[in-house]
Amino acid sequence: MVGQSPLSPELLAVPLEPFVHQVGGHTSMLRYDEHTVCKPLVSQELSFYESLPWAMRQFTPQYKGVVSVHLKRDSLGNLTLVATSPGTEHGLLRRSHTQGTKTFRDSCSGKVLLRTDLQYHTDPLLEDANGNQPERKSYNPWGLHCHRQHLNRMSSKHNENKLHQFLLLENVVSKYSYPCILDLKMGTRQHGDDASEEKKARHIKKCEQSTSASLGVRICGMQVYQADTGHFLCKDKYFGRKLSPEGFRQTLRQFLCSGNQLRTDLLEPIILRLKALLSVIRKQSSYRFYSSSLLIIYDGQEPKESAAPSDHHPPLPKSHGANPARVDVRMIDFAHTTFKGSKGSPTPYDGPDHGYIFGLENLIKILQSLSEGK
Repeated sequence: MVGQSPLSPELLAVPLEPFVHQVGGHTSMLRYDEHTVCKPLVSQELSFYESLPWAMRQFTPQYKGVVSVHLKRDSLGNLTLVATSPGTEHGLLRRSHTQGTKTFRDSCSGKVLLRTDLQYHTDPLLEDANGNQPERKSYNPWGLHCHRQHLNRMSSKHNENKLHQFLLLENVVSKYSYPCILDLKMGTRQHGDDASEEKKARHIKKCEQSTSASLGVRICGMQVYQADTGHFLCKDKYFGRKLSPEGFRQTLRQFLCSGNQLRTDLLEPIILRLKALLSVIRKQSSYRFYSSSLLIIYDGQEPKESAAPSDHHPPLPKSHGANPARVDVRMIDFAHTTFKGSKGSPTPYDGPDHGYIFGLENLIKILQSLSEGK
């Protein structure tokens, strides 16, 4: 940054794009650069990241700071979001220009994508500015849906010059070629301590009518790359709310199906990582992760060693120490997380979050039964 004016518009203006791999939630996640996403700042979530226990850091996205964002209208009159910051300690303003803005070219038109448009099994193809289809043939439209709703709210409530604060977070799927993502709403309770009576009743009803009550976990979104078709199979939160415990189990199995085979190679590393997380959560006294989600992630690009061995290429030995399946488990969304010392927790809780633990234990049991072929 030496020799550059801190107010240089070339350094400051970072056009934000909808994050094409957002599978759940209602807050718009935006792509800042290849390794960074951003989302509207909520003070409770910022407080969580700023005081994050060391043991939990391997299970959460890296917190990279705060950036200012404002609405901007382009030459065609479309609304866009632009990040403007004098710089960060992580050098995030050195943004890659390889992606450009060709993906989701129409994402800022301000039109609301109706909820019913998302009840589908395969995704519409997207084209770039020249009418060419990108390498990945389909995307999950949930991020675009959230982005359009967010733009509508911002444009109706605020003028274009108002600055909004956004959190900068690690893009936890950036290393995957075809990220398969399962978004799980964890725990038996979803409303925060600050919820109104109406909101509290609404969330309690959702839990009672879904697997949140019976299993402590429910599906909030999913995308699975289908190697046989080259498309992502997607499910949204409305699908997840309707599932019975057996339906949840079958959908978990579907998440591990590539279109060609059941990815049994993923089960052991996922279970091991979930057990490691369970051990950490059991030790976090006073934390309540209300309405937070857990992401299970793997690469839909099947490992080459899964192919049938030939006479010239014997099968590779299994590696138990490494992580050949490249799986990940991350906790996200802490806007309603409370803990001793947090501003939103006037009456701190004692002990660990038993509702979250209940969900993790059931999730592990179901995956173990799948591993045993039951």
